Amino acid sequence: MTKTKNAFVAWKHKDYRLFLIAKVCLTIAIQMQSIILSWLIYEMTKDPLSLGIIGLIEAIPALSVALFGGHLADRLSRRKLLIWSSAITLSASAFLAIYVYDFGKISTWPIYLTIFLIGLARGFHAPTQAAFWGQLVPKEHYVNASTWNSSLWQVAAVIGPAMGGFFYGWIGVFYSSLVVCAFIIATMICYLLIKDRYVDYHNKTESVLQSLKTGVNFVFKNQFIISAISLDLFAVLFGGAVALLPVFADQVLHVGAEGLGLLRAAPAVGSVVMAIYLAFHPPRKDAGYKMLASVAGFGLCMIGFALSSSFILSLLLLFMSGVFDNVSVVIRSTVIQSFTPDEMKGRVSAVNSIFVGSSNELGAFESGVMAKLMGLIPSVLFGGGMTLLVVIITFLKAKKLKELNLP
Repeated sequence: MTKTKNAFVAWKHKDYRLFLIAKVCLTIAIQMQSIILSWLIYEMTKDPLSLGIIGLIEAIPALSVALFGGHLADRLSRRKLLIWSSAITLSASAFLAIYVYDFGKISTWPIYLTIFLIGLARGFHAPTQAAFWGQLVPKEHYVNASTWNSSLWQVAAVIGPAMGGFFYGWIGVFYSSLVVCAFIIATMICYLLIKDRYVDYHNKTESVLQSLKTGVNFVFKNQFIISAISLDLFAVLFGGAVALLPVFADQVLHVGAEGLGLLRAAPAVGSVVMAIYLAFHPPRKDAGYKMLASVAGFGLCMIGFALSSSFILSLLLLFMSGVFDNVSVVIRSTVIQSFTPDEMKGRVSAVNSIFVGSSNELGAFESGVMAKLMGLIPSVLFGGGMTLLVVIITFLKAKKLKELNLP
């Protein structure tokens, strides 16, 4: 098989193609919805704190039900769970569209209710989606499938906010919400076209609590999985500077809102470029060393970004942070699929989604607190340094990770 065919080998599976289309459509819808809700809330309140409340209201239900969502993903049809969780998201988006039809009479609490329902759906959808794609391709194609998973998500994560802002300004919140609903309906149609697959759940007498405990214990006892998840958690928790980019754009680089948009896009562009490279050059051999090196590279990029006063250099460093981050994401995703029994992938994916979800939310909070306590640049230097320290500790303690080769 040629290298070009190898790069697209996961695409030959029809159900996986439908899954990717569904993932792109839903990601665009969620990202559009996020921009619409943020702008709508801010227009109504003119209070920056209200924007922080949005993340909190979505994160609380998502993280609260994620483990139970993973349990259901191992007991029930994952395809049907994806359809039902998408239906909850559709209901929330349709409710928003109907509610804002008469803009002059709305208040904030129904909008926060919409966000809460979307977070609830995310708690079930995220672990189920992460577990489901492993059933759609054979194990030898996991690395390639994981690469396309990551790259198309990044593309959708760039397109979605741009579309949300464009449609909000062009046709208003009501019609923009209808566009969001259309993308979610397209997602559900794709899931309906995928052939249903069931999981052979061995211990059918296990209680829900025992099931959740089994999943958590499996993660913490498997050094490959816990090392991969922990590296990602601490890299995002300490190393990310995304929450502080508006301050850097204003006070350090003096580039305004236009420059901020480029700074926000740079990591995603880097991730997409690396994903395309990994499709042709999968990181199979010495994957553990490559993951450690990529997280270290991410930390170094954050340190360089903190010290940079050049807009071009800052863009390049953020671009490279996305490059390194994507290597880590692809390897972590492949590790979870490769080393987790099929009947436990829902619960293991739930633990992973809690780690990743909490690291994003807590990472933004940590960045703000440390910037307040230490100052802007020292806080990012501290975060980058902590990321490097985590890599060193993992290198010394997680001996099995250094032996990791992907199938």
